[in-house]
Formats: sequence, structure tokens, C-alpha cells
Amino acid sequence: MNTKELALKINEKNTMVSGHRTCAGCPIAIICRTVTSASDIPVVCSSATSCAEVTTTIYPQTSWNIPWIHSVFANSAATISGIETAYKAQKKKRKIKKDINFLVIAGDGGSFDIGLQALSGALERGHDFVFLCYDNEGYQNTGAQRSSATPKGAATTTTPSGSNSYGKLEFSKDLVKIAAAHNIPYVAQANTHNLIDLYNKAQKAFAKKGPAVIVVFAACPTNMKAPSEQTIAISKLATESNFWPLYEIDEGKLTINYKPEKRIPIEEFLKTQTKFKEVLKPKNKEVLKSIQEEVDRRYNELLKLEKL
Repeated sequence: MNTKELALKINEKNTMVSGHRTCAGCPIAIICRTVTSASDIPVVCSSATSCAEVTTTIYPQTSWNIPWIHSVFANSAATISGIETAYKAQKKKRKIKKDINFLVIAGDGGSFDIGLQALSGALERGHDFVFLCYDNEGYQNTGAQRSSATPKGAATTTTPSGSNSYGKLEFSKDLVKIAAAHNIPYVAQANTHNLIDLYNKAQKAFAKKGPAVIVVFAACPTNMKAPSEQTIAISKLATESNFWPLYEIDEGKLTINYKPEKRIPIEEFLKTQTKFKEVLKPKNKEVLKSIQEEVDRRYNELLKLEKL
């Protein structure tokens, strides 16, 4: 499949229509339309409180062309668990005959942090659903506060940078590996700049019997403090620098889907975003070095796991 064929397929499914209120350059709509289009059967969606929720369903309007329910930050995975269980009960009684896929859409706040307990419980119980996390690296819906997905060195409203601080002190949490530790059928990491890869991973996720998790890099212009027209270019740099590798864990087997021919320094990715301006100053060269070392460590660990 090429990009043109994918665009035609997405437009044909038309699961999410225009008129939403996402910011200029925001990739959320692209991600949601791509993933929901990857299902060949009807999709029922539970969406956590998030940028996606507040921009696509401002009362009395909606951009969704699929059954969609709003859950609070903490319980989108629990909500879809109940819906999926009720569906199985109704199907067993033959009150429902058609096949349905179930989907959760949540930001990093509703996945890495506030929603992690409900997600872990749903994965452990083995509910048949796909959990889609778009990671824009912070609580953008409420003013760009730090989350556990926020990278080290990033300035947020709760980890401001300046003369006394370079930004967030801690490295980001690895949600893909946390999900994989539940021994579920499928886990993947994807990026907006490669929608064919994202679509293929969503197809695999929907085809699995049991839970699947996809975490997508969602370069947020507001959070990055970067020009809106640079969203896709910055997204690509995230992968080319190994900051955001494209890989999947299918039935326990890890595969890296793309390996840069020549890894670019992490500085090339960070300097595209004003939120990293402090960490790029000469006085913080040791911090920058630690970020590069952590990026390299995580990627080398993936290479080792791929050989197992």
C-alpha cells in the first residue's frame, strides 16, 4: 500500500469528519482517523478526557462517525472492558450477531499516569480491545503540565526552565515495555510521519484476540513551541535520532520496523523545539550528554531483544 491508497481508504471509511477544533499542526486527528480506518468491522470507542475528547466533541457537535463514549481521565480502559463484556454476553444470548472491534483513545496523561491502573487491570484480565495512546508528552488539555511521558530536559508549566532549572529532571516512562510485561498478544510503537506503518500496526492489533496497545508519537506544536507546519518533519527526526524507534512486539517477538542508516544526534531533534532551549545551552552539556546516552541505551536494548 502506498500513501495515496491509504488516504483513499481513510477517506472512504470516514470514521472522523472535519470540523474538529484541534490546534494547527496537531496530529491527533490524523492518528485517530488512521487507526479507526484500519478495522474492517464496526468500531466502538471509549475516549478518555484529553485533547482528542475536548476538540472533537464540543456539545452539541461531534466529529465522530462511530459509536463513541467519553470516559474520565482514569477509567477509559475500565469503560471499554465493561462494554466489551456486555457485548460478549449479548452475543452469547444471540441478541447481537455482528462482530465489533473495541478501541480506547487516550493521551499520555490518561495512559502513562492517571489511567495506568485501569489499563493494567484490563490487560491483565485479557479483554479484547485495542488501546491507542497518542503521546504528546504532557497534559496539553489543561495547560502543558509535565507527565511521566515528558522527556528529560523539557520545559513545561510545572517544570519551567530558566536560570535555576533546565526543565524536567527525569527520563520518560516506557509505556510500551510496561504493556508488554503483561504478556499480551500485541504491543507497538508508531509515529505520525509514517502512517502506513501505523495503519499496518493498527490492523494487526484489531486482528488479535485479546488486548493490544499502540503508543504513537504525537508531536504537539503547542507543547514543543515549534511552528505548526513542522509537525511531520519533527516527528521524523524523533525516529531518525532513535528517540522514538518504530517497533512491535507480536506474540512476544520484538521486531524493529525501521533502523536509521545513520542515527542523527539527539541534539538535532531537540533543537527544533523551544521547550528544550535551556538544556541545549553549553552550561548543560552534561545533561544533553545524559539524554543522548539514555536514547542510545534504550535503542541498544531493543537491538538485543530483537535477537532473542
